[in-house]
Amino acid sequence: MAEPDARGDRAHEAHRRPPTRAKRWQSFARSPLLPATVIVLLVSAVAGVFAWSYTYAFANPTPHRVPTAVIGPPDAAHGAFLTGMETAMDGSLMVHTYPGYAQAREAAEKQAVFAIFDVRRERTVTVDVSSASGASVAQVVEQAAQAVGKDLGKDVVVRDIKPNQRGDPRGLAIFYISLAAVVVSFVGGIQLSVHARELGAGARIAFTLAYSLLGAFAIVAVVDWGLGALELPFASVWLTLALTMYAASAVFLMFLVLVGRWALIPTWGLMVLIGNPSSGGAVSWPLLPTFLGLVGRWLPTGAAIGAIHTEVYFPGYLHAFPFLVLTGWALVSTVVFCLLRDRRPTAERAVAVPPE
Repeated sequence: MAEPDARGDRAHEAHRRPPTRAKRWQSFARSPLLPATVIVLLVSAVAGVFAWSYTYAFANPTPHRVPTAVIGPPDAAHGAFLTGMETAMDGSLMVHTYPGYAQAREAAEKQAVFAIFDVRRERTVTVDVSSASGASVAQVVEQAAQAVGKDLGKDVVVRDIKPNQRGDPRGLAIFYISLAAVVVSFVGGIQLSVHARELGAGARIAFTLAYSLLGAFAIVAVVDWGLGALELPFASVWLTLALTMYAASAVFLMFLVLVGRWALIPTWGLMVLIGNPSSGGAVSWPLLPTFLGLVGRWLPTGAAIGAIHTEVYFPGYLHAFPFLVLTGWALVSTVVFCLLRDRRPTAERAVAVPPE
């Protein structure tokens, strides 16, 4: 009989030997099981963070810093009514004294203050609030003023000098249209990456601009012409929403070339997890936790809400800041995408699952 082949026996024995830990990990890492496991962990973690973020911002809004105009004698800020308001609002009032009503009203139009306290009369205090500046802030100030006036035996007259439009009494429509613009835009970016991933950088930007302009037009037309919820300055709001949609899409493109297939995670975190609670749309920034109130105005959603809000209710006092924020996000993100796309040509291909 022929002698058995020693090398064949060793190879057969190695084949029967269970794989080592390193080989098992390599096999797992190359399979779809690894990204699936990562997604399970990420979804679980993000669900908790998402619930925490929105509950932290919206569940129990309390005043943190409320700019307020005061009309009265030099010592008015130290009077009984203002002292009572400070106590009732947990020391959140930021008092600015004005010599007359005209100056205080202009500050309200500029959204530099959220309420005006006229304490020039001994028995009566007039409190002007601006629901258009922030319905939630106006409600908190009105409730506190009525309670303090009752305790001091003073008559408190509350006037809403800038109410929300009739079709949007709670002042949430601008938040909703900005949210729609932001979410739909980066979802559109994802769909272009999946279904038209062979587009060049220039064509990709052109199609992004196209759906930003058309999508913004559709949003404004539905809210104004269709539902009649808001009477909008059509052209300015349309272009602001288009800029918002492009900026949000460009942020996704930037993350696409930076982190590849996981681009949705940082985009969603920036735009939805942080951007929405801190935007000041559902709860005005004076009632948000300090960090959210500060960071929200530097993010696309908060900038869009600030810009559109001013266009609708305070057109004579437009601020450049929100438009600069949106333009900055759009430009920086586009430049990063164009510079790095050629260095990572497979970034977009990684978003889609290969057919095979």
